[in-house]
Amino acid sequence: MKLKVCGMKYEDNMKAVAALQPDFMGFIFFDRSSRFFESQIPQLPESIKKVGVFVDAPVHEVKRLIKTHSLDMIQLHGKESPEYCNELYDVEIIKVFSIKDAFDFNTLIPYETVCDFYLFDTKGQLPGGNGYSFNWNVLEDYPSTKPYFLSGGIGLNEIENVKEFLKKPYSKYCYAIDVNSKFELKPGLKNTDELEKFRYELQR
Repeated sequence: MKLKVCGMKYEDNMKAVAALQPDFMGFIFFDRSSRFFESQIPQLPESIKKVGVFVDAPVHEVKRLIKTHSLDMIQLHGKESPEYCNELYDVEIIKVFSIKDAFDFNTLIPYETVCDFYLFDTKGQLPGGNGYSFNWNVLEDYPSTKPYFLSGGIGLNEIENVKEFLKKPYSKYCYAIDVNSKFELKPGLKNTDELEKFRYELQR
């Protein structure tokens, strides 16, 4: 199972997290976030994909930042339309959908041909980083074959729940686990000891 560590902010911490070899590292380009990224991404191992996280940003701004930071993927966390996604055809796209206790999967249909992955996160006050999980059983009705990221308040204490979820038939298209706030010492600063334990347990 692949691992994405999102909300990176501090250079030394990025290097320490990169040493753990997650599959993806996320950088939030949303100025209302406490994890807003404004500096330069340091040199990372080629095996780690750099993901830029955006919330209803102008397309030209997204394209500028893709080029500036050599982003491998973008994660769209707002109300971006299928038409919006289609304008960003030259980069892999993760489209985020927020869930609480139920979800209308028909919402996904217009996005099937314009994005590469879905990400299911917890519906909360903020567009991500709320620190608690949604009811993963909702995904029992997942109708697509598109791979998805599972996100929302996943921390070291949830590892057994994650493992149980990954045993269920409806986790078949779960591509990666996305973590953020539950591994933080403060917004944007990750606890690498806990991340290392989580990655080890996830791969057992």
